[in-house]
Amino acid sequence: MENTHERADASIAAAPQLSRRHIRLGLWSLAAFVLLGAALEIFHAYKSAFYLDAGHETTRLLLRLAHAHGTLLSLVQIAYGLIVHARPVAASRLASGALLASLVLVPAGFFLGGVFAHGADPGLAIALVPPGAAALIVGLVQAARRI
Repeated sequence: MENTHERADASIAAAPQLSRRHIRLGLWSLAAFVLLGAALEIFHAYKSAFYLDAGHETTRLLLRLAHAHGTLLSLVQIAYGLIVHARPVAASRLASGALLASLVLVPAGFFLGGVFAHGADPGLAIALVPPGAAALIVGLVQAARRI
């Protein structure tokens, strides 16, 4: 019983640092993914061949998925940081690590899968997406259990 209380106390003590980390990384990654979205819009506006030519549909789709998922997962990081700030008992190393892993794996899998696509086949890096999705589920469930 005492071990559970010790872990809870340690999580609460680490909450301010954990909160700042998620908010800071969430904001920086949000800026990066918004910049990616702006770059994709510029490629579209200037009719960039590597982006719009026939045969590059897979690349275009995967780059848009990287932008969209990266933006959403950045907002998830910020939300988790704010939750931990408001409710320090929600701090969890497992949830934190899993959410951060999902922020890297999911968009990286889509982005690299699109950059290295061959015709209609995505690049091998697309294999990063399922573990990233699993990490997201673990992080969200763990965070929900702690509130």
